Amino acid sequence: MLNKYLDINPEVAEALANGKPVVALESTIISHGMPYPQNVETALTVQNIIRENGAVPATIGIIGGRLKAGMTNEEIEYFGKKGAQIAKASRRDLAVLCARKEDGATTVATTMIIANMAGIKIFATGGIGGVHRGAEVTMDISADLEELAQTPVMVICAGAKSILDLGLTLEYLETHGVPVLGYGTKELPAFFTRKSGFSVDYRMDTPEELAAAFKTQADMGLKGGMLVANPIPEEYSMDETVINKAIADAVEEAKTLGITGKETTPFLLAKIKEITGGSSLESNIQLVFNNVRLASKIAKAYCEN
Repeated sequence: MLNKYLDINPEVAEALANGKPVVALESTIISHGMPYPQNVETALTVQNIIRENGAVPATIGIIGGRLKAGMTNEEIEYFGKKGAQIAKASRRDLAVLCARKEDGATTVATTMIIANMAGIKIFATGGIGGVHRGAEVTMDISADLEELAQTPVMVICAGAKSILDLGLTLEYLETHGVPVLGYGTKELPAFFTRKSGFSVDYRMDTPEELAAAFKTQADMGLKGGMLVANPIPEEYSMDETVINKAIADAVEEAKTLGITGKETTPFLLAKIKEITGGSSLESNIQLVFNNVRLASKIAKAYCEN
């Protein structure tokens, strides 16, 4: 069993054993999302927000070939300092990294896998991966979508990253039977902005309603996860014209430089940050804070249901 490679933090294990709410967090945002020490400060702030909202945080990563469900502050510091030297780990990388006793920063897909192994049902992130622009030629589709189709974890995000083809991303999720639920909205948010022009499957207005839907899906024995799209707060939403131009310019530069595969998203996000003078990074941080607040409330409602 894969579980022999899993270490569950004692605080997380105690919460799970006693039916307390736990919220999983990814570690790619620490290693690849922003520079040190801002990455560590943000990760610790996120954990504090979860605690303030009545849940237990479980930052997930791979250290020395061990799957960690609940990283310590020292382990987060280590990830922050080592940064992009740590491998970005998707499903295909897990076995090799563990066999080689290496480190790995978990994406949405691998965070879901490890959370599920540990028995954690709720996971908050920034934005999910999806179908990349031009995927009809490149076949560049994030493993995050396939994981949502098969792993029973609810993912709270600010929509798919707006560097993607949002229409095709929704089509892919629909084909694989993944419910996309909008929190207080019927429109899919586009990460940096609240609007995309695309509709979600259902609008839900309370954490209790979201928790009940996910609990019902589990009770019915239906496989796969659920995606909750939580729009970025209005005050941090970016101007659509500005961000869309920045994305178009970044995508064009990636094409010119021949950047493909898992290097694409980090390159595009870094380029957009540069073009927008850093305001995209501030928006990114604030939408993560917003998502973990909602995830904590959903996790509490799920435990009480």
